[in-house]
Amino acid sequence: MQTRHDESYEDLLGLWSDLEAALSVLLTEPLRIPGFAVKLHQLDLWLQDLIAHDTDAALYLMFQRAGATTVGYSPSHALICAGLCHVLAQALQLERSERDTLIHAALTMNIGMTRLQNQLAEQREPLSAQQAEAVKRHPVEGRLVLERLQVHDELWLETVLRHHEVLSPAPLAQLQPLQRLVRILGTVDRYAALISPRKTRSGRTATESLQILQQDSQYADEVKQALAQVVGLYPPGTYVQLGNGEIAVVLRRGAAPGEPQMASVIDAGGHGLYPPIWHPENRRPPIESALSRSSITLDLDLRSMAQLGIHSARGNKALYRMVQLPGSKAF
Repeated sequence: MQTRHDESYEDLLGLWSDLEAALSVLLTEPLRIPGFAVKLHQLDLWLQDLIAHDTDAALYLMFQRAGATTVGYSPSHALICAGLCHVLAQALQLERSERDTLIHAALTMNIGMTRLQNQLAEQREPLSAQQAEAVKRHPVEGRLVLERLQVHDELWLETVLRHHEVLSPAPLAQLQPLQRLVRILGTVDRYAALISPRKTRSGRTATESLQILQQDSQYADEVKQALAQVVGLYPPGTYVQLGNGEIAVVLRRGAAPGEPQMASVIDAGGHGLYPPIWHPENRRPPIESALSRSSITLDLDLRSMAQLGIHSARGNKALYRMVQLPGSKAF
């Protein structure tokens, strides 16, 4: 994929949307699509290109989309998990073969209930007995579907089968490859589920989601620690309440997990800011708390938010055409 530093937000957002749409087709009708494993690998390469182009922009789009809607939840969740697994695999220095299997398992872990998972994200009433049984069986069903699709990678198949298992604590280096991948995928799966909304509940903040993941840990979990380091306490694409009363969107990760680059999009009176106000590192208001997307009642234009995220690179002149610094005129 050829990219330019000044690539427009329409291009990158469109590529991400196209990737999700292609994955949705693959997961919804897998048995009708010839060459499933080859096509899935092509989507993985596509994902790698998008993340390599600009990891912060990719995280921004992932978190913006994760908190925005419940429609098409299953492929969206799979793509977010795969993206997070990719950056975690780099941080945890996984072998290339393990990294590839981890991503393939992340993309297909719920292939045994894609349609049902989409339905449940939109459903307000409790699960029926039949639905509950299907959810319980989906890891087994997922492995069976993949076998019918001529997937022969036993590590991939077993990771899908066991992705909900809770393993006894041990350093990753002491685990067998299957245990290692199950540990990573299970953590990412739960984290992504926590931040995503359902019809029955709002999505949690990324900070709260990390805290929930840590509650049951009585040991130093490398995966959860790496996740906090990789995405930060306030990941790109999420919202924060500032000490000056404004609400800001996080644009990029900073030097430390709790020090992101951000721009205010709502003023202290609850009115939208256009252009947004970008806060340089040496004049950044303190962050009081993370905010979930559902806690923001003002309608924010999603296209403008996407544009803001993609043009947030340091030194990118497009950023300065879009935002103003505190106390200065807009460019």
